Amino acid sequence: MSPATGTRYYTIGELASDFDVTTRTIRFYEEAGLLSPARQGQQRIYQESDRVKLKLILRGKRLGFSLAESRELIEQYDPISGNRSQLNALLRKIEERRETLRQQMLDIQLMQTELDAVAKRCHDALATLPDTQQEKRKLTGK
Repeated sequence: MSPATGTRYYTIGELASDFDVTTRTIRFYEEAGLLSPARQGQQRIYQESDRVKLKLILRGKRLGFSLAESRELIEQYDPISGNRSQLNALLRKIEERRETLRQQMLDIQLMQTELDAVAKRCHDALATLPDTQQEKRKLTGK
């Protein structure tokens, strides 16, 4: 925390530890332009806004959002308007993601049905084949 301003700052190590990610992950988001820490010499100094952005990025990732989608949502941050456009955009993204998941679930169910049918055909075909051990005994007389 800066004594002069009372503002809390974070090092890359602190953020990595807080969010259970690697420092490399944080640097990746920085290179992608999603985080913009200040510098004190070689050290990166992150503000509370960077911490909030990282939290949103990681939440978006867990929800299946692309980095571009997370960026789009973060860029709509506007506390003056109560973040109305950001919240509406998030709701649209959530509905899109749900629809994608619904389709994926249908696709998985169809694939499981097909796999079950193929497995049954294989079991049926195997059941009609003679037992190889019995065939060997018949041929060898043992």
